[in-house]
Amino acid sequence: MSQLLFRLSKLSHRNKNVFAQKSVRLFSTSPCLSLCCVWDDALGLVEGGSYIGKVLFFDPAKNEILQLPDKTIPQELLNSKPIGASQGWGFSSEQSNHNSLHITDLFNPLAASKSNTKMIPLPPLTSMLYGQTKVVWNVAMSSSSPHEEDCVVATKFFGRQLSMCKPGRDLAWTNRLIPFDGAENSNLMYSKRDQRFYLPAPGGNYLCSWDLHFDNDPKFNELVFPNFPNLPQSTWEDLDSCIREDHWVESPSGQSFLVKRYSRVGSKAPMVMVLVFREEDQVTAKGTRNMCYTQDIGDLCIFLSKNDPFCVVASSCPGLKPNSIYMMDHCVSICELANGTVTCFELPKMMPFSPFWIPPCSV
Repeated sequence: MSQLLFRLSKLSHRNKNVFAQKSVRLFSTSPCLSLCCVWDDALGLVEGGSYIGKVLFFDPAKNEILQLPDKTIPQELLNSKPIGASQGWGFSSEQSNHNSLHITDLFNPLAASKSNTKMIPLPPLTSMLYGQTKVVWNVAMSSSSPHEEDCVVATKFFGRQLSMCKPGRDLAWTNRLIPFDGAENSNLMYSKRDQRFYLPAPGGNYLCSWDLHFDNDPKFNELVFPNFPNLPQSTWEDLDSCIREDHWVESPSGQSFLVKRYSRVGSKAPMVMVLVFREEDQVTAKGTRNMCYTQDIGDLCIFLSKNDPFCVVASSCPGLKPNSIYMMDHCVSICELANGTVTCFELPKMMPFSPFWIPPCSV
């Protein structure tokens, strides 16, 4: 069975702690978490070999699992698996051929048409020496739509390979090697302000970036930290034993943040902690960026998962907690920066893949 789609009968097997499902015809502009698609065999196939089904989302502003019904699920997606999401668009690869990719708006809750799901094929992936294309880490897109002429899709793989293309225009990917090891601990993102793709280097002391053409060598900016949080030595020792991810995030106004997410699972008690550093100045003449520790990002929420991170103004989406980080890994976690409180929510066990946050107003 496809890793993307589950049959409707499996909806009855739910964790008792998850939120009630609510069927809706129209979504608000709140961010949401794409969960999965379900379909009913009794409805049969429609024209083109597609199914009629529904898409499930988690709305963090309402703490509800919502259903978007009457969606047409194309045949191409039945044997595909999601590999990432960016700007509200999902990226999938074929089960039988991981090098065959496409973009779809199936998981976009505000998609204009429910009966005509968009499918955009991408060029076949090719592996570089010292690179691989079987495991995708995350995907970032430079525009809100792959139909825009200058839109560039960048795919970061587990390891050192980075591949870029213009959907519908390029016949092949442009491949580059990331100039350092250990890149799997950070996510690629696109800065609208600087019109560059950014990737924090291991250790979080440098920021690596590429322009939209990827013709030039990557650029490095040193990150300078004038202050750190005043934590007990035992806490720092605990953090050293955790898995750390570095995320570069940009607010709608162009303000940049470096989010260091620490997590631990296994024999010890689960632990999640977040440290946020705000860029205080523009890039200096020496190419450095000053990053100051903060527990106050104002009326903002930052969303982290295996897709490109993004930032939302909380007051524009009633129900969101301002000055908070929304994370998705083994569960949904909300970290309130002012006091460090972390609240976790369990999601349905039926999900066949790691969900992705979808930004608001993504059509």
